[in-house]
Amino acid sequence: MRQSIAEIIKSILKTPARLLRNRFDQRIQRETGLWSIRRTDPTDIFIAGYPKSGNTWMQNLVAGLVYSLDPECLPDTLILDLVPDVHFCRYYRRYQTPMYFKTHHLPRADYRRVINLLRDGRDVMVSYYHHLRALSGDAVDFSEIVRTGRHLTPSKWHDHVNAWRSNPFGAEILTVRYEDLLENPVKELHRVCDFAGIERSTEVLETVSRNSSFSKMREKEEKTGWANSSWPRSRFFVRRGEVGSFKDEMPENVLSAFLAQAGDTLRACNYL
Repeated sequence: MRQSIAEIIKSILKTPARLLRNRFDQRIQRETGLWSIRRTDPTDIFIAGYPKSGNTWMQNLVAGLVYSLDPECLPDTLILDLVPDVHFCRYYRRYQTPMYFKTHHLPRADYRRVINLLRDGRDVMVSYYHHLRALSGDAVDFSEIVRTGRHLTPSKWHDHVNAWRSNPFGAEILTVRYEDLLENPVKELHRVCDFAGIERSTEVLETVSRNSSFSKMREKEEKTGWANSSWPRSRFFVRRGEVGSFKDEMPENVLSAFLAQAGDTLRACNYL
């Protein structure tokens, strides 16, 4: 006997949301070949860093390295296809195993292999402040952000860094410092390749790093923009990217407030 519409609705309402999502994701995969962003493999590699720590830069570098492509020619939509952002992509196409993902999450049990990006928190906060200003129409208070953590996702900088340093789930982690990547990108990309188990010539690494430089990424941003339509076209996402930018962009009272909270973490990471 066929169920009535009311019975079907009642059955759906009784089904746990998680089970419904899984059924829906399975159907999507059958019909499109796309995987749910929640479904990954233990061998996958996650580019995990606090926002404004070079995550998008590394995403471009990895897309070039892994797929032997020129990052200068890859618009953001294609970068997201090759190295999905777990915060932006609901589904992704699995081109290979392992896949590579960009994330700002705190440590998770299913993140077994991680490229952890680390950047001086003072420079991070300056960049994050400008990021928030662009999204909010300048209606943010730098001091309040640092003191209260308001608008900061997923946490304050030092809490995020300390969580990854503690490695609570015993993941295999390669830490890449933003400053080292800026100073000697080829050397750091060799480390990334060794960690990922891929072989690329020094010539390829030089090409990928050169064509993922801040000037190249700025040019690409001007030409193709970003896949995220919420980012205002009047503001550059790739802004300054320099080491020590806090020295002329972070007011003294904001710096003092940040050091009071994050000073120990900065010292532990050899930034003080």
